[in-house]
Amino acid sequence: MGQDVFVQLSNICKTFDDGETVVKDLNLEIRKGEFLTLLGPSGCGKTTTLRMIAGFESASSGKIVIDGEDVTEKLPNERSVNTVFQNYALFPHMTIAQNIGFGLKMKKVPSQEIEKRVNEMLRVVKLEGYENRMPSQLSGGQMQRVAIARAIINNPKVLLLDEPLSALDLKLRKQMQLELKHLQRDLGITFIFVTHDQEEALTMSDRIVVMNKGVIEQVGTPEELYEKPKTKFVADFLGETNILEGQAIKIKETEVLLHLEQEQDIIRIPNESYDIGDKFTVSVRPERIKIKTAPEEGDVWLQCKFKERIYIGSNIKTVFILKNGKEIVVNEPIGQNYKFEDESKDIFVTWNPNHTVVIKE
Repeated sequence: MGQDVFVQLSNICKTFDDGETVVKDLNLEIRKGEFLTLLGPSGCGKTTTLRMIAGFESASSGKIVIDGEDVTEKLPNERSVNTVFQNYALFPHMTIAQNIGFGLKMKKVPSQEIEKRVNEMLRVVKLEGYENRMPSQLSGGQMQRVAIARAIINNPKVLLLDEPLSALDLKLRKQMQLELKHLQRDLGITFIFVTHDQEEALTMSDRIVVMNKGVIEQVGTPEELYEKPKTKFVADFLGETNILEGQAIKIKETEVLLHLEQEQDIIRIPNESYDIGDKFTVSVRPERIKIKTAPEEGDVWLQCKFKERIYIGSNIKTVFILKNGKEIVVNEPIGQNYKFEDESKDIFVTWNPNHTVVIKE
């Protein structure tokens, strides 16, 4: 295990009693003090993976190591991890101070020490003065902070978070994303976070693990995954993109020429031992595309017709129809959007070839 690797999952599989395998031969290294997010659609295996790290689910095969200790067969209370759940799981009959200090009380920590550490946690999560309130008197965001304080007061080596923001309204959710990220940096604890929300993952994470059907599609920083997805699934799942089809038509020593959707549209990509006829998926983000009356030299371009414009606040989304019937989407900032003189005429969508992500099928 590498020097900075703090949690290691080796060849982890999970098969339930009905025969369904939800996690397949998963290998993952998580660094000490990082904020790592497991991201994917419902049923991809992300929550099951988190529960296996916590010890709430046993792995069918493989090994889980935390800070050099093999915890694969250990019970949840024997692992130096704590979990924050989606529904917070606060005790409704206990005050906020009693909720936060419950774990210490179970460990028979002296009451004066519990009070001291509870007050410190209230300061950390910015809830000073709330110690005598009941959970029913708090907002969703405040309850989430209490759940986090209760989890971190025991000084876990790893904090596991199972979609803890999903019950919050949009404005509070965005606020709590930043607060949680700042809290993690202040504490220096390794956070493993589960979500299906792409924007949430991009906002909060040091690295993201994109999962699909029980396997890891790609691991990387938010920028790496967004700008350089390695699979069609990652390109399509993480943010909005345009997926186009290409085929190699000419092989040169240093580059390959691709047909893209229409025969007159060609993309040049570096030669990596490709053959004529190889098929490719091309991903282009909507914000990278420009609308022009004619392409300029060096542009990648597609000829198309206007379909509709959609106002989405800070941006205008424009949808075009290619000659083969496929749609392509362009996002432009308000005030910088293209002004159509005649929406019925053919138009060109263009982009810098450096903004093309090519994925060989």
